[in-house]
Amino acid sequence: MSDEDFRTTDPALDPHLWLEDVSGEEALAWVRERNAETVAALTGSSLFKVAEREVLEALDDDGRIPYVVRRGPHLYNFWQDADQVRGVWRRTTLEEYRTERPAWEILLDLDALAAREGEKWAWAGSRVLGPAHRHALILLSRDGADACVVREFDLEAGEFVGGGFAVEEARTRVGWIDADEVWIGTDFGPGSMSTSGYPLQVRRWRRGTPLTEARLVYEGQAGDISASGWHDDTPGFERDFLSRQIDFWNAEMFLLPAGSPSADSLSAGPEAGAAAPVKIDVPDDAVASVHREWLLVRPRSPWLGHPAGSLLAFDFEAFLAGERIPEPLFTPDARTSLGGYSWTRGHLLLSTRADVCTRMELLTPGPDGWRRAPLAGVPPLSTASVVDTDPDESDEYFLDVTGFLQPSTLHRGTAGSGDEGETLKQAPALFDTAGLAVNQYFATSADGTRVPYFVVGPEDRPGPGPTLLYGYGGFEISLTPHYSAVTGRTWLAHGGTYVVANIRGGGEYGPEWHQAAFGANRVRAYDDFAAVARDLTARGITTPAQLGIEGGSNGGLLMGAMLTRHPELFGAVVIHVPLLDMLRFHKLLAGASWIAEYGDPDDPADRPHLEALSPYHRIRAEGPPYPPTLLLTSTRDDRVHPGHARKAAARLRELGHPVLFHEHLGGGHSGATDHKQTAFNEALVQTFLLERLTPPR
Repeated sequence: MSDEDFRTTDPALDPHLWLEDVSGEEALAWVRERNAETVAALTGSSLFKVAEREVLEALDDDGRIPYVVRRGPHLYNFWQDADQVRGVWRRTTLEEYRTERPAWEILLDLDALAAREGEKWAWAGSRVLGPAHRHALILLSRDGADACVVREFDLEAGEFVGGGFAVEEARTRVGWIDADEVWIGTDFGPGSMSTSGYPLQVRRWRRGTPLTEARLVYEGQAGDISASGWHDDTPGFERDFLSRQIDFWNAEMFLLPAGSPSADSLSAGPEAGAAAPVKIDVPDDAVASVHREWLLVRPRSPWLGHPAGSLLAFDFEAFLAGERIPEPLFTPDARTSLGGYSWTRGHLLLSTRADVCTRMELLTPGPDGWRRAPLAGVPPLSTASVVDTDPDESDEYFLDVTGFLQPSTLHRGTAGSGDEGETLKQAPALFDTAGLAVNQYFATSADGTRVPYFVVGPEDRPGPGPTLLYGYGGFEISLTPHYSAVTGRTWLAHGGTYVVANIRGGGEYGPEWHQAAFGANRVRAYDDFAAVARDLTARGITTPAQLGIEGGSNGGLLMGAMLTRHPELFGAVVIHVPLLDMLRFHKLLAGASWIAEYGDPDDPADRPHLEALSPYHRIRAEGPPYPPTLLLTSTRDDRVHPGHARKAAARLRELGHPVLFHEHLGGGHSGATDHKQTAFNEALVQTFLLERLTPPR
């Protein structure tokens, strides 16, 4: 098969298609062979052993901040360390949490549960029912998969509820209505799940009845991604909502008035005398949320005279009655974007970004409009994020502040109190920052766009040196400054420089920054990343031979694009859990849900740019030599199919390019479910990079 045939032929004729058989014997035999090659190549050196130890020590460090969420009088935390490998779900009080070593009440020990049941359980979250906070729905994943089992747990008895709510493994969405009823979306059989593998049906399930008898309230359309329902239990504002996720960027939201009927779909019409669900009439591409009497809307396109990326506040009842006069709480400009927002009971914590760095404000609604005041304590070139609030009960908030060389600090405050709050926890410094500095630069992309990037490395740079450039560039996700003990210990400590590129496709400058690299314009993200690489060389920070790059998931697609488009710019490439076959991604696991981001390979209008985009189909034997490449994935990744990485490794191998491949049999999309797995993966990566980018000592 010629290179051109390989690129444009029917994907069904792909010679490596057999590697998409996730658990097939032949495919797994191939995986084991590649794993053995990679283990032999990388794990025998002292670099690997030191890196693995350094990473594991950092991940298991007792001084790490145990981040918490409040549920009633208790603060809840999930914790993993050397003794609790799979982890424990636990809780304590604020008074205890303020101490250096809090006393924790262990609620669920996953190591003990896994041993008792013979399952590799991983924590996937909980739903605790207020206001009594006695009942919880526990989500458990088998070895890190997105699909979960659901079980009801009694927090007073400390055990699963016999005969309680329980759902077999699926991509389930579930939430409490009250102690005897839940909203549920799961696999009810043919037609109940979307082509992406998410629930299309929304049902109400009463305690003591079979799941199959759960009452159908809403059903999305066949081409939708998903549908969901949830209950707002805010005292005095109790209500239920439905959502139809049309595609990744478009959704409809409905208020379900008390007494609304169940129906096969909203289009079926209301039962006689019953109130029909009310569509909340915001643009489909907007993000909307309701708190008490307020509706907040973040449009992704211009609306009501306000630009994309604004934050607009409405009185919810007035909006339902037809009023469309918002109070603008945030308006972006060329350098600033909305980072996020969180309600306390009576205040709004607003996070904005100026050239990717955080600013925090406190907004307070009142009879004369909204008052605003700065929230102090966020240093330059850093990130602040709200960890938790208690919006139904109080104005308490927990705020985390971090930076590349600044270990996290966890603050607690009371919005509107006027005091500075308290520092609850300070994470330890787990690597030496002496002689290191953080700088922000801007590269110029092919079309003249200024692209910001952060550089962390030696303050007094003697000359070009080994550099690791990280990127993502998709789904409106922003890469912000954060402290990484793993990067510090395994890369910066060896004299390396670490760089984060804030390329288009991300959310660093709001929806327009994301949409600039949307669909057929994806190449702009790749132009941006290449521009940062060239700028690093032009500034004397590194050379192509010393420059490694790393990314995962959509960032893995970015790495594949760099490998096949600009191999001359890099000395090594690390690709985690990637999308690489852009002609078949929509047929693999959750891939159909990303058509809105990339395009549809089955649409003649989209296929040409996807053919040109697809790294798997761009791999060639001729041209500039490819840099050494390390591909990592997981058999249990049920989000991005491991076949992407497998097939790309096979294609690179058959054309004689230097490639190593490793696939964990567990781990899910994150690649690991415990600290030992994470340490092993990180040690593989750092050994690979150090051996290829640093001169022998």
